[in-house]
Amino acid sequence: MSESEQTQTQTQNPDPKTPDPKVRAVGVTEYSWCRAVPGGTGITVLSLLLSNVPDISFLEALLCRLQVSHPILRSRVRFDASCNTFYFVTPSNPHVQIQSFDLQSTSHILQSSLGDSHIDSHHVLLEHELNRNSWNRTDGAGDGDQADWDVFFVSLYTISDTRWFLVFRLHTSACDRAAAVGLLRELLEIVGGGRAKAEEEIEQEVGIEDLIPSGKANKPLWARGVDLLGYSLNSFRLANLNFIDANSARHSQVVRLKMNPDDTDRLVAGCKSRGIKLCGALAAAGMIAARSTKPFPDHQKEKYAVVTLIDCRSILEPVLSSNHFGFYHSAILNTHDVTALDEVWELANRCYTSFSNAKNNNKHFSDMNDLNFLMCKAIDNPGLTPSSSMRTAFMSVFEDPVIDESNKLRKEIGLVDYVGCSSVHGIGPTIAIFDTIRDGCLDCTCVYPAPLHSREQMQQLIDSMKRILVDDAVGVKDRQQGRSADFDHVNNFLMWFLSLLKLPTDPMQQSKCAQSHKN
Repeated sequence: MSESEQTQTQTQNPDPKTPDPKVRAVGVTEYSWCRAVPGGTGITVLSLLLSNVPDISFLEALLCRLQVSHPILRSRVRFDASCNTFYFVTPSNPHVQIQSFDLQSTSHILQSSLGDSHIDSHHVLLEHELNRNSWNRTDGAGDGDQADWDVFFVSLYTISDTRWFLVFRLHTSACDRAAAVGLLRELLEIVGGGRAKAEEEIEQEVGIEDLIPSGKANKPLWARGVDLLGYSLNSFRLANLNFIDANSARHSQVVRLKMNPDDTDRLVAGCKSRGIKLCGALAAAGMIAARSTKPFPDHQKEKYAVVTLIDCRSILEPVLSSNHFGFYHSAILNTHDVTALDEVWELANRCYTSFSNAKNNNKHFSDMNDLNFLMCKAIDNPGLTPSSSMRTAFMSVFEDPVIDESNKLRKEIGLVDYVGCSSVHGIGPTIAIFDTIRDGCLDCTCVYPAPLHSREQMQQLIDSMKRILVDDAVGVKDRQQGRSADFDHVNNFLMWFLSLLKLPTDPMQQSKCAQSHKN
């Protein structure tokens, strides 16, 4: 019996002697995501555009192997209404079933989708998956006060005779961005034969709060109260893009910001030469672009909030591997006053310095519970946010981009393109940026809530960001080099002109000539 057949047998005919599933209560951060996902924020999607048709049974077998290696992928989220608590319930056996859509079914989805006609089919399907909410509590299956949901879903769409769209959709509490990147890399590793067999890894079955180094999350009670008050008061003074429709039901949409290798290289070099990271430049460009949409005097300030997400795996105790599945990110919230006169590198330096200082002071650990508390309060009381928009910040960025290089295996399996991102149409920022440097090119997937913001509005914002990054940030070095070249041209012309007049060009000779004329 093949591995896939064994998996199907286990799924369809469970052994009555199977051990009871493992059950643990979620941590504080995981609880916040369990609250956020039903409202539309935290649906993580990893999508692959393929030119080769996948073998479904073979793929299901591979995914079962991944579920053995990473038990949380086979878990279910359980909500117990009697105690208002969420649990991870992890059965002993893997279980994966790919939902397949043929050409006709895919065409029907594309025709009925809210996507614009000029958008590629795979882009429309990406947005479709970002808005498939399998964790809405009204859709839960369960008895009495309990309901369970899988954390992992897989769909395969047939776009044409030469294009297929494979999508992994996950609950963010079980899979943050780093885990999604690990999912893709491990899947490719197994396909390439790099992993002979699946072995259950000893992954920490605890939330991030239980792995924070001793003392780094400590904060006096009075300080916690002051910070909560500060966060709350600041929220009423924060600027944002103009809302297009704050009343209609929302869904997530996507625009992409792409740069060529030369511009990417110069942008990264500019960040490195100034001792800052790419996240600072992206945040600065976003805020300047947003400020430029306002009809205010140039000197008038607006206060924007930026959330920077940090992958904490390498700084926890014990240290976790980079592909350890679960949610192990923390966040730092900074606010910045922006005018129409701000220069991108100055603001980028200010953004990154504020973030770096906060991180050095352990704010990503000490403020974790505060931000989780405020997130849940905003979910319960949307009226606490401007126009009940549930926008808690203007922008979210990651501290570090994903660095990815193509290889021979990806070409063999027909991987044309891939995108990883999460939905934000519940609680969250106006725009969430998921940045990757792929084959030397910056590729940002930017997710925003619609119709709170329109596609045209966000496309204009992203185009403005790119123009700022390329013309104002990257172009600084080129302009300096251009001015130097212009000076060289002028100097060469003067030397040529002096030679025609038979005048000395050497400074010492010029001095002697002048002295002789005096005599």
